[in-house]
Amino acid sequence: MKIVTAAIIVSQGKVLIARRRRGDSMEGFWEFPGGSLEPGETLQECLERELAEELCVEAIAGDVVAESSHCDERGALRLIALRAEIVSGEPAPAAHDEIAWVDPRDLASYRLSPADVPIAGLLFGRKDVPGG
Repeated sequence: MKIVTAAIIVSQGKVLIARRRRGDSMEGFWEFPGGSLEPGETLQECLERELAEELCVEAIAGDVVAESSHCDERGALRLIALRAEIVSGEPAPAAHDEIAWVDPRDLASYRLSPADVPIAGLLFGRKDVPGG
């Protein structure tokens, strides 16, 4: 099972999400930014590296706040969400085509990736968030 981290970054009551760019698997879906755990990395190291690569920011990853599992034709994955804080830089979409700061009450209007839907539900009480 592939292990993937996701950043829960909240600022001024809004949560950061990013949209997968054209040509990527799951293109057009919104997600909490993050990426695949590499051998020898801690979850925090993975997330900090991925946020630098994907959003061009320096961040500090904290505790695990939620998890979900998802299986489709690409295989099984375990998504582990961690709180994170940006300490340097302004988020810019390097690996996505768009980013957005979203009021958690508005997550239902975004097409979240299926693995992110349970995370949104657990953290923000949104049972009506669509998965696509």
